[in-house]
Amino acid sequence: MEPAGPCQAPLLPGNDSYHGRNCSAEEGNYQDATPLSGKIVLAVVLALVTLATVLSNAFVIATVYQTRKLHTPANYLIASLAVTDLLVSILVMPISTMYTVTGKWTLGQIVCDIWLSSDITCCTASILHLCVIALDRYWAITDAVEYSTKRTPKRAAGMIALVWVFSICISMPPLFWRQAKAEEVSRCVVNTDHVLYTVYSTVGAFYFPTLLLIALYGRIYVEARSRILKQTPKKAGKRLTRAQLITDSPGSSSSVTSINSKAPEGSSETGSPVYMNQVKVKVSDALLEKKKLTAARERKATKTLGIILGAFIVCWLPFFIISLVLPICKDSCWFHMAIFDFFTWLGYLNSLINPIIYTMSNEDFKQAFHKLIRFRCTS
Repeated sequence: MEPAGPCQAPLLPGNDSYHGRNCSAEEGNYQDATPLSGKIVLAVVLALVTLATVLSNAFVIATVYQTRKLHTPANYLIASLAVTDLLVSILVMPISTMYTVTGKWTLGQIVCDIWLSSDITCCTASILHLCVIALDRYWAITDAVEYSTKRTPKRAAGMIALVWVFSICISMPPLFWRQAKAEEVSRCVVNTDHVLYTVYSTVGAFYFPTLLLIALYGRIYVEARSRILKQTPKKAGKRLTRAQLITDSPGSSSSVTSINSKAPEGSSETGSPVYMNQVKVKVSDALLEKKKLTAARERKATKTLGIILGAFIVCWLPFFIISLVLPICKDSCWFHMAIFDFFTWLGYLNSLINPIIYTMSNEDFKQAFHKLIRFRCTS
């Protein structure tokens, strides 16, 4: 969410210390001991991550906007996620790059308030978008017939609105109790004097969404596996049980097997045998192929769900663990601030991973994405 101040961590209640160490601007921070070359390399790496996040999410938005085939409620949710991650890369990551490299806040209190609020709101909204996307897929799989009539752009817009309302509710409380500070602001942190808010914000922004995602994706996985087992032929001979009797129809391009009944007696005047009751059996190869393709898609979707959930947990779990534990254990805990910065940027990295996972796992997205790139290159 938000990297904390020069010491890169929340303040303890009632003083300016953290983990038993003085965090005043006079004492300095680990960035002061970092050589200039190290700072330059770090700045370049973080800038490249920020740029890649901007471009990847911008391309997702442009692809959905320009491709009519992608104008569906499910893809609107993915596009909204891309908008949210784009806001993270524009409003949060550039300032965080400067702050992480220098370790000092030089932009004043107003910019600090705006940045912290944007950080908490956008990162929370990004996480909650994953939940509404999972809910949409869960309803589409478990209640396909009824939900198909409810799956409208208006419903998708309502889900997106709820995401932003809840995200703002999490980011607003610190603004009401923020203490007046001197004109020279050397750090920009969320005041964690209110432990109840820390619990409320971390549970609402991460722990509850994570439990919801695990439950939804677990249910989706079970449903997908059951479909795969139903649709996968158990033995090669099963294809013959799908045979269908049809009358001979001229112009048919299907491959057929003829079954002819030979008359027990009689022949034509020329001596040629006479055939009666001619029918043709059409083996439903197309049906079996369709089932195989559907099963393959279900396997791919199941694998994608695992990647999405795994990437989300790996990126955000370390940050939210220390964000919840450190304000509670206070002086009993110690954590190196460079690692805290690393965990913060690991969370930001999820905004880069999201568009890659959601688009590269969708054939329609990949085709539209390639067309968009070719169009940009030739124009």
